[in-house]
Amino acid sequence: MMKKTAYILLVLTTLSHICDGYKILTVFPMAMPSHQILAKGVVKALLEAGHEVTQLTPFPDKNLPPNLSQVDLSAVDMSFATQRLNVTTVLNGQDAANLFEFKPFIEMTNRNVFQDSNLQKLMGDTTQTFDVVIAEWMFSDTYTALITGTENCLLAVLYGMPFFTSSSARDIASSLHFCRLGYLFNCPFIWFSTVEPHSIIVSMIDENTNPAYVPSLMSSNVPPYDFINRVKELFMQIMTWGFQTIYFSRHYNEVYAELIVPHIIKRGKPVIPLDDIKYNASLVLGNSHVSLGLPTRLPQAYMPIGGYHIDPEVPPLPKDLQNLLDNANNGLIYFSMGSILKSKDLPDVLKKDLLETLGSLKHTVLWKFEEVLPNLPPNVHIVHWAPQQSILAHPNCILFITHGGLLSTTEAVHFGKPIIGIPVFGDQFNNVDRAVKKGFAMRVDLAYNMKDKLKAAINEFLRDKRYTEKAKELSFIYHDRPVHPSKELVHWVEHVVKTGGAPHLRSPALDVPVYQKLYLDLFALVLIVLYVLKKIAVKIFSSKKVVKKQKKN
Repeated sequence: MMKKTAYILLVLTTLSHICDGYKILTVFPMAMPSHQILAKGVVKALLEAGHEVTQLTPFPDKNLPPNLSQVDLSAVDMSFATQRLNVTTVLNGQDAANLFEFKPFIEMTNRNVFQDSNLQKLMGDTTQTFDVVIAEWMFSDTYTALITGTENCLLAVLYGMPFFTSSSARDIASSLHFCRLGYLFNCPFIWFSTVEPHSIIVSMIDENTNPAYVPSLMSSNVPPYDFINRVKELFMQIMTWGFQTIYFSRHYNEVYAELIVPHIIKRGKPVIPLDDIKYNASLVLGNSHVSLGLPTRLPQAYMPIGGYHIDPEVPPLPKDLQNLLDNANNGLIYFSMGSILKSKDLPDVLKKDLLETLGSLKHTVLWKFEEVLPNLPPNVHIVHWAPQQSILAHPNCILFITHGGLLSTTEAVHFGKPIIGIPVFGDQFNNVDRAVKKGFAMRVDLAYNMKDKLKAAINEFLRDKRYTEKAKELSFIYHDRPVHPSKELVHWVEHVVKTGGAPHLRSPALDVPVYQKLYLDLFALVLIVLYVLKKIAVKIFSSKKVVKKQKKN
């Protein structure tokens, strides 16, 4: 009887918790596994907190829990990214991602996504309401306007990149009583950054970071800078702003007018310029932490939650891998190039060189390799899919050779493992260079002749224990937080709702025009005063000269 009563109480408690949950829409359209790891981390945290989630995803699942539903975005054409991000491109010295080739990328993450029939159907359903919208930003400011529905809405988490606030945004927000609320759905929203804080994302909730000591999104520089690099950072920020102003904003507004405005009109709402909507963010949830990056000066509305995707309880290893790691008496070196650039796509000559280098070690090597690899040395083992977190958690794993993705770097710090970084594209260069600067990593560039440099880096690691010691020191800093970052994520999402959009976190910098921030009005006043004083002085001295001349005559 007591067991039955306890069971009923448990069910009632669970049901009441679910009833108090929010209705959330998440939008993570990038068809890249690492991005979906971030998406699943957000969804999992919100589900466990008792919220109801609708997930827009290019990788729909078959078996879903009761409080999760999915909208299939797998038809969205993401081929541009996968075609550019390949081994041949990198080995031939071509830039896999640069501003001058962003047009198709912008089309992919904006127009292609909003043209999807499933998303159009969702936006066109005037009965659909949400309390939360969480959307990934990859140069896709238009997602800000996606938030459509009723007054009972919670949040939009978006990844964004505007540079200057609209002068009329504050007045419009005030007059429509949606201060920091998503326009279509009338709900608060939060920008979510996938990488370390930079000027693009910080400017959404405050003002641009100072390029003299904060690297740009695409920079691999690590402060403090010399004169040349300081100028480079300034130029990069100006150039990015130029692209934003000349091309990106125009494209965002075209997509907004063509694919979103009709739904606004359908809901009987006035059409407001996109630039007056996208700056009403409640805060930024950043996939970052000071143990991983820089102690950047951040506004009150930026919340670092790096590592939220890592499960507090490490899943057990499969039996074969458990035995391999347990018996790695000299230590195990784990080698993975991530989920986009696959090891199987490396040229045969490079595969041969890497096998020769790894096979010469007395240590056990586990290489995430996506196909059968013949003629393996006795100490080298391959696995098509690797439970990375569980491998890094094992005490016999002593070194992680990685591409330097932020998720992999975060997991290395989480488990206190030093790394050898082989960056390929995007923020990987930034991540590896920061790790080198922090003292727990070495960098080896991907190249046909990388064999000797990789061997030298491994030997340096085995000789000098300071890399391992530094990794453990940073791991302590990483873990020394009041709560797990996934709980912090949920806390800030709910805080935004409870406080009506968290207007108390809004930076006053958003409401101050650029000319006032730079005191240009004061400068102009001083110039006017000086000009007037000069005129008066000239007139006085001229009069005195005339008087003296008259007296003399």
